[in-house]
Amino acid sequence: MADNQRIDDLRRRVQKDPASIAFAQLAEELRRAGQFEEAIETCRAGLAIHPGYLSARVTLGRALIEVNVLDDAQAELEVVLKSAPENLAAIRGLAEIFHRREDLPAALAQYRAALALAKNDPDLQQTVAELAKQVEPPHTTHAADGLSMQQMENELFKFGPPPAAPATATQVGPPPPAPPAPDPAPVAVQSPEVVDTTAQRQVAALERFLDAVHVARTQPRA
Repeated sequence: MADNQRIDDLRRRVQKDPASIAFAQLAEELRRAGQFEEAIETCRAGLAIHPGYLSARVTLGRALIEVNVLDDAQAELEVVLKSAPENLAAIRGLAEIFHRREDLPAALAQYRAALALAKNDPDLQQTVAELAKQVEPPHTTHAADGLSMQQMENELFKFGPPPAAPATATQVGPPPPAPPAPDPAPVAVQSPEVVDTTAQRQVAALERFLDAVHVARTQPRA
């Protein structure tokens, strides 16, 4: 009842003086009361006289979101953000617009921008966490050099397989006699330069792999 009385009082003030800036208060009260169409009409009438009244544009944008006129809502909120880039209500409004359009990456970016301004907002924290799981699933996480873990392993071992681990002795007693060794096949001997180059490549690949693993393990997850 008190809210309705306040709306009626503000409505009378605006009707008595159409140039009054009380239109912005009236429009916001109407929006909160769910009277979106009247809130939109009130904002547009007042903004025709006071086009620089940013809070009224935020109210207009948020009311337009409620009636699903998203293009007009986005235009109004972007006007606000050009003059006031840290307007939290406008940022959250844009995030909701992108969310309704199912443009999740864009919505996540706006929600994160809002959370940077309102760090202790539990609703924003939950929304960001849920969207991050959809937009950035864990299996797509890459290391700093842009390689996946499987790609890094391939890079490491492309010069040859890893050395086999020595077998653990399990036999008790003297070993059986070794079979006679066959005549050794001729072995191609690599020049020292080739061996040295291959070893250098393996060392370099190992260093890149270890650096990337370290970055991947220490990088915070959303």
